[in-house]
Amino acid sequence: MIRTVKSTPYSGQKPGTSGLRKKVKVFQQPNYAENFVQAVFDVVERADGSTLVLGGDGRYHNREVIQQTIRIAAANGYARVLVGQGGILSTPAASHVIRKYCASGGLILSASHNPGGPDEDFGIKYNIANGGPAPEGVTDAIYARTTTIDRWLTVDASDVDLDTIGATRVGDLTVEVIDSVADYAELMESLFDFNAVRANVQNGFTMSFDAMSAVTGPYATEILEGRLGFARGTVRNGVPLEDFGGHHPDPNMVHAHELFETMFAADAPDFGAASDGDGDRNLIVGRHRFITPSDSLAMLAANAHLAPGYANGLNGIARSMPTSAAADRVAEGLGLPCFETPTGWKFFGNLLDAGMVTICGEESAGTGSDHVREKDGLWAVLLWLNILAVRKISVDQLAREHWVKFGRNYYARHDYEAIATEQADALMAELGQSLGTLPGKSFGSLTISTADNFSYLDPVDGSTSANQGVRVLFEGGSRVAFRLSGTGTEGATLRVYLERYEPVGGDLDRETPDMLAELIGAADAIAGIARHTGRTAPDVVT
Repeated sequence: MIRTVKSTPYSGQKPGTSGLRKKVKVFQQPNYAENFVQAVFDVVERADGSTLVLGGDGRYHNREVIQQTIRIAAANGYARVLVGQGGILSTPAASHVIRKYCASGGLILSASHNPGGPDEDFGIKYNIANGGPAPEGVTDAIYARTTTIDRWLTVDASDVDLDTIGATRVGDLTVEVIDSVADYAELMESLFDFNAVRANVQNGFTMSFDAMSAVTGPYATEILEGRLGFARGTVRNGVPLEDFGGHHPDPNMVHAHELFETMFAADAPDFGAASDGDGDRNLIVGRHRFITPSDSLAMLAANAHLAPGYANGLNGIARSMPTSAAADRVAEGLGLPCFETPTGWKFFGNLLDAGMVTICGEESAGTGSDHVREKDGLWAVLLWLNILAVRKISVDQLAREHWVKFGRNYYARHDYEAIATEQADALMAELGQSLGTLPGKSFGSLTISTADNFSYLDPVDGSTSANQGVRVLFEGGSRVAFRLSGTGTEGATLRVYLERYEPVGGDLDRETPDMLAELIGAADAIAGIARHTGRTAPDVVT
């Protein structure tokens, strides 16, 4: 029997680039999660008898919200809910399940790379029927509904056993608990030359993968150790924990420092990788060689044809605006179109669905392809392994050969975290007002050629997304970009993207901080970072 629970709106339930993210204690307020889930069900398009995919990264509060959502789905006319065993589904795996089983959409319970635990972060994101994040039109409608919602629907039912594979009934709803890993592993085996990778492992190729006590652990253990033959223990921190074992599950040089120490030791393995809280980001590091996410996108695109799933070549490449232009140079070399989009994987969805691009990437450690509609951390790792096995080459060697052919985009991102919102807004407002006066100004040897606030015209549906971040381009191909992040849960994060291009024949083997020093000084002078925020150094450098 359907029961109506009266409620009142909560302010601030506006989904960001990756859904609604708040502290766990916010989600634990009476009706808070229920209001948001009901708002989603009130506005999304679905036929009678639809299937919903449901799962998350296993963080604290994951199971409770799954049980709540099952009952709300039963009251809202869904016929079937597919739930990952233990409530676990990585974000790319959820995208694949939505697509494979023709679901009308899915709810992914995650705050991605943000910390987990009773005092940390939680999140809910809705993905549409193509497996990708809901576009702005849908998230805007969801937000509008949260501002007027006055009730949510449920049924009275016992909790579902999330740990046992099989089907149960909740009212008229069938709940199927599915193997979280099986469908995804099968997809990966169809894309990559597992035989070549296995042979490389048998010939002594070694790796270390840090799952950061997050969702990728079961996937990596099954595929890397179970199917590809890497030694047991190759996957470290492989059991998902509600607080990620105290880790900040963001695969970068700061939070994955143990992996970096391993990869820069004298006895380092051949290859190192990590993934984040929900499995959509990746870190790639070879023996004594870190590969930036921007370079990883470019290098994967240049070599993707070596994997069976991409043997026919690429249709195009897409990157987010803050991502370096390294991929642009590969696209030009291969005669492919290259698209620059706003930050947020949802902006790649139309391009992928239209067959205009095959591989996409963001500087924030996200890369993926048309196999799903999300970035995919383990996919990127497996494509690297495939390429290295076929070319019989080291990561360092591949990188050096790539830069000799295409030039090198020295690149870093500086994050200034938890800035007072009014300070961050004042900085960006002043920066925006100065854009018309910046061209022609010089900072040391750097001269600004153009400056703008990035706006994107979607070539598929004609929609426009304005105010997507400030770009300052210098003569010779270097640039700085500024934007406020939408993935945090408190205050504002200012992200500053620094990129210096060294052409073919240039200085291709220097330390990145040395090559970016002049750009760092220019960025502070242009935006007045220290003046507005009081910060003299970033909190995180990636």
